[in-house]
Amino acid sequence: MSQRQPLIWHSLNAFRKLVCALPHEKAVALGGALGSFVASLSRRKVSEARERCARVLGVSNERAGEIVLGAYRHFGRAAAEFARMPLMADKIDSLVSFTGVEYLVEAVRSGRGALLATAHIGNWEYAAAWLAHQGLPVNSLGTEQRDERITELISSLRRAGGTKALGKASDLKSMIKALQRGEIIAVPVDQDAKEAGVVSPFLGFPASTPLGPVKLAARLGCDVIPGICTRNADGITFETKIFPPMKGRNGKPFGKDIQSSTDDLNAVISAEIRRRPEQWMWMYPRWESVERGIFNAGGN
Repeated sequence: MSQRQPLIWHSLNAFRKLVCALPHEKAVALGGALGSFVASLSRRKVSEARERCARVLGVSNERAGEIVLGAYRHFGRAAAEFARMPLMADKIDSLVSFTGVEYLVEAVRSGRGALLATAHIGNWEYAAAWLAHQGLPVNSLGTEQRDERITELISSLRRAGGTKALGKASDLKSMIKALQRGEIIAVPVDQDAKEAGVVSPFLGFPASTPLGPVKLAARLGCDVIPGICTRNADGITFETKIFPPMKGRNGKPFGKDIQSSTDDLNAVISAEIRRRPEQWMWMYPRWESVERGIFNAGGN
């Protein structure tokens, strides 16, 4: 059952109204400043994220601290950008550049459909809006928040960008129908899937990884296409790289071997995170299920 969170709800509304009243660059700068402010109030979480980053990337604590604080700033900017989606949807072509979009176009034209395997890095919401602006049928998986008003706000902002709100990631029936219509579903694969996942190296460390992309590929023959959107040095525009459809090993279709297919997909996503580590969510305990011993020695 949904729980009302009035403080968070009113704070989000005030933030949304403020950033929508400002010019885009100033709104994004304000979001970055807010991200830094949140970091200053979250010493324990920042410390945990810094330790996580240093261990996983093999960098010094000082460098890890820079990366983590950069991530807080980045996600503050991304929050402001997402809040401004209704204002920026028609201007999205000036903010996002794409390479490899032909792989998604071919998947739609062929009727196979595609799972766009991505991560919480850069601005995945603007990338999805760009694709929708080109006329591609893009679905975003919903995220159930404790307050149903926040859930609806997220869905409405995505609809303003032209993407369809498909429902929860656990709604397999809706996902299958969308793929059978030849549509695209954007799926983040960098979250801890807990007991429902398969253990696979993520940034070199074992992590419970969602099984949806590989299982749907094996069942439906749809393409699984990695794609990552990252912020450019100017702080305002984005570069999105779409990779060729994933292939299975030894001539097998992708997804038939769950372990190797998951490992190969994680390897692509991990390489892109290493390229822009300050834009990934180090504050999230990606490896927690394995670290807590939820899985046995065999990864089950």
